[in-house]
Amino acid sequence: MHPLLERQIRRHLGEHPDTLLPPPGDAAWEHLFNAIGESYEQLDRDLLLREQALNLTSEELNRRNDDLRRELAERTETEEALQREKGEQAALITRLEDAKRQLLYSEKMASIGQLAAGVAHEINNPVGFVQSNINTLAGYVEDLFALTDLLEEVAAGLPDDSPLGRKIRESCERYDLEFLREDVPKLLSESRDGVSRVRKIVQDLRDFSHPDEGKFAWIDLNPGIVSTLNIVNNELKYKAEVITELGELPLIEANQNQLNQVFLNLLVNAAHAIKDKGVINVATRHLPESGEVCISIADTGAGIPPENLKRIFDPFFTTKPVGKGTGLGLSLSYGIVQKHHGRIEVDSQERAGTLFQVFLPIHQPAASAAGEEAAPAAEASAAGQQA
Repeated sequence: MHPLLERQIRRHLGEHPDTLLPPPGDAAWEHLFNAIGESYEQLDRDLLLREQALNLTSEELNRRNDDLRRELAERTETEEALQREKGEQAALITRLEDAKRQLLYSEKMASIGQLAAGVAHEINNPVGFVQSNINTLAGYVEDLFALTDLLEEVAAGLPDDSPLGRKIRESCERYDLEFLREDVPKLLSESRDGVSRVRKIVQDLRDFSHPDEGKFAWIDLNPGIVSTLNIVNNELKYKAEVITELGELPLIEANQNQLNQVFLNLLVNAAHAIKDKGVINVATRHLPESGEVCISIADTGAGIPPENLKRIFDPFFTTKPVGKGTGLGLSLSYGIVQKHHGRIEVDSQERAGTLFQVFLPIHQPAASAAGEEAAPAAEASAAGQQA
């Protein structure tokens, strides 16, 4: 008898159904029970098949769910990769645009440099004429004063009532000859100094705008700083008192023109940071323990807000009004110093001022042994010239 059938009989007929059931051997009852039992067994088989079918369906659904999860993960990963690629492309486009603007700016500055060199050359020629003529004029003036001295001697030897003597003495008094003797040499000396200053400015301008070949050489930084100060003097003299403390430096392996551009940018920024009148300190020192030299430029200007300190070297970042700055000065300076395997450090406090320190190695890492051996010889040669 099927266990389920037996449980049903016990449930409805009690724990001892034998007393209520027909006696054993009754064929009709046995056939009925067998039929019911077979029905229950068939039902078990059907339930088993359904259960197996459900299990198979569940496994298939799980597999499909796993496939969908994998496909979703792949699509998500692909989408993230596309977003990353899109971001990289946007960043690349931004860098290309920045590079294009920097290139246009560099080309513009190169054109201005060539123009400045040409103007300096054209100025240098007439200045040379003026200087030569001043020297010649000084000789002529000496001859004239010698002639006036002779006339005074002649007048002194003539009688007091001599018309010629009286005319000479009256002319000397009328033209204040004694004052002219004192003032004309001073005027000539001041004119010589002025022409010398013009020639010095022109020479510094020519040196500053000299075409940059990108080559490194053993140079002394101090003359380059002095030359740059002369170039930018008109920008500084109305805004600040410039105090220089140029220490004794060894020759370093660098590009003079590029570093002069760095000094120019830092000095102009220092001047722009000062609202009315302030002080700019320019100092150089040798750091033998680290094999470096340090150039520091400090101002007593407005300072840099903390939120801008991390962005001051970004291309085209500027806090100046439109038309007052390109935002490339510090960015180009940073790139030049990086090219020299150096670094720029900034310390700034609002309403207190800013200190820029440029650290440059004496020897470039890629320098050849021959170049390194040439450095002491170059230093000795420079020292001999200075002596």
